[in-house]
Formats: sequence, C-alpha cells, structure tokens
Amino acid sequence: MDDNAVRYAESDELLTEQRSRAPQKRRWAAAHRPLAPGLRRLLCTASVLVLLAGIQLFVFTGQTDHYFAFTITNPLTATFLGASYWAAVAIEALAARQALWANARIATPAVLVFTVLTLAVTLTHLGQLHLGSRFPAGTQLVTVAWIAIYLVVPTLMLILLIRQARIPGGDPPRLAGLPSWLYALLGAQAIILLGMGIALLAAPGQVESLWPWKLTPMLAQATGAWLISLGVAAGHALLERDARRLRPAAVGNVLLVVLLSIAIARYPRQYEWQSVAGIAYLIFLASMLLTGTVGLARGLPRAARQSALGPATTRETKGKRPNRTINRQPDMRGT
Repeated sequence: MDDNAVRYAESDELLTEQRSRAPQKRRWAAAHRPLAPGLRRLLCTASVLVLLAGIQLFVFTGQTDHYFAFTITNPLTATFLGASYWAAVAIEALAARQALWANARIATPAVLVFTVLTLAVTLTHLGQLHLGSRFPAGTQLVTVAWIAIYLVVPTLMLILLIRQARIPGGDPPRLAGLPSWLYALLGAQAIILLGMGIALLAAPGQVESLWPWKLTPMLAQATGAWLISLGVAAGHALLERDARRLRPAAVGNVLLVVLLSIAIARYPRQYEWQSVAGIAYLIFLASMLLTGTVGLARGLPRAARQSALGPATTRETKGKRPNRTINRQPDMRGT
C-alpha cells in the first residue's frame, strides 16, 4: 500500500469520526438551556431605558429640574446615579447577547432587585417628583414615564423569569474558574455593598455621614437601591463560579469605576477627600476595578479554553504546531 492510500484511509477515518461527533455536539448544545427570546428583548429594552436615564443625569447634570423625574441639587449625586445607569447598559446589553441562560442570568437578579427597590423609593417620595401643573408638560411626561417603567419592568421580568425556568435544559460545565482570593474579595464586596445599601435605604438620615458627599433622604435611599443591587450581583458571582458567566457584570464593574472616577474629577469640591468615608470609597472603587478586570480577563474565550485545558495540558501543547491532514489529488502515474 503506497503513501497516497494511507493518506486517503486516514482522511476517511477522520471524516467518519467528525460526522459521528456532529450529532453528539448538537445534542450537547441542545441540552443547555438557552436564553428565552422574551427575556432577551426585555434586557435589550431595559438597556435603552438606562442609557436614556444616564444621559439625563451624567450629561445634563445641572438640569434635572427639567429633564428628570425629580430635582437633584448635588451634581456629584446626579453623576453617581448617571454612571450607575450607564454601567447597567453594559450589563444588560451584554447579557442580552448571550445564547445560553447561564451566561446571561448574572444581570437578572440585580436588575429585578434594583427596579423593585427604586419603585419603593419613588412611591415613598411622590411629593418630590415633578408632578402637577407647576411643572412643564415635558417634565411631567418624563416623570410619568419614570413611574410607568418601574411598575412595568419588574412585573414583566418576574413573568419572563418564570417562563425562563420552564425551558428544558441545564448549564454547561464550569470551565473558567477564578482564583480563591478573588472569591474572597467578591464576598467582602457583597457584604459591604449590601450592608451600606440597606443602611442607606432603612435609615438615610442616620447614616448619611458614612457617605463621602451630602445626600438628601430620598437620594440616600436611591443610592442604597443601587448599592444593594451591586451587592446582589457580587453575591451572585460567588454562586456562578465561572468567569464566562460573569462577563456582563465584569464589563459593568470596570465601566462603573471609570465613570465614577470621571464624576469625582468633574466635581472635586463636592467630594470629602480627607474624610474616612472618602478614603474608603476610593479604596472600594479600586477593589471593584480589580475584580472586574481579572474577571473579564479570565472570561475571554482564549483564557477560558486555557483554563479548561489545565496548566499541564497548556504547557504540553504550547509551541507545538497542529497536526494538519493535507489533502492531495491521487497520483495517477502509477495506475
């Protein structure tokens, strides 16, 4: 048997093996629960809504009496809220792009908690909203839209989450783990965010001194709603334990730190630099940047593949050229 015959036999065996593996791959993909179309559309819509809210607060910071549902006199508070909304754009939009539910669900508990808490804060402080004939019609329309959004979005999300849970399938295996120190840091972040958020929400007048700039009771509670939702996301990350599933939240964390740093640079006089709260705030931002950057790096496709292979396999295959089968036309001269 000549070399050409051997090559053809090997090619036929490889083709047969690839064909036999194709149904297995299809069954493997079908066994994983996809992201439901309805939930995908809701996340896309929510990303547009938070983008608009971020523009109102981060761009038109000094004009919240005209372009927002309530007036925010401290510009640093307005930019903090605007930065949080813009970070949510990344989380929700990236989650909506995921094919699998496991890689998208990091966004849903945090969004649900935030919308419910913000609705509660809104209804508690209705007197401070831009409602009534003394406000321009456009401002009143923005306020009514604000209330409607926070009534509709959590209701729809609850319904769609129930439908999502009914879709058959499971989660893919965890192949992109995180270092143990990062889990410890995420746990500490979750505790701090939830504790501070609950304190601001429950007793805004008593704990406002723990914040590095002045807050009114309503804005302290609105800030607390954001902190609690971020704490829920950090705790959720501990449960997922896979960097691929955390990519939307990792991008959101990095973007949030960048935007909050810009906010402080824009209004440095509003920030209490020498206070304990001011120093702790900056340290916490640095820790969020660290967890977001490491989580994003570990969740990239190439890094995830290397993590799945393991360090030993990666070392063995490093530097080796792949064994490629070269298809050649048969040598007809010997026939």
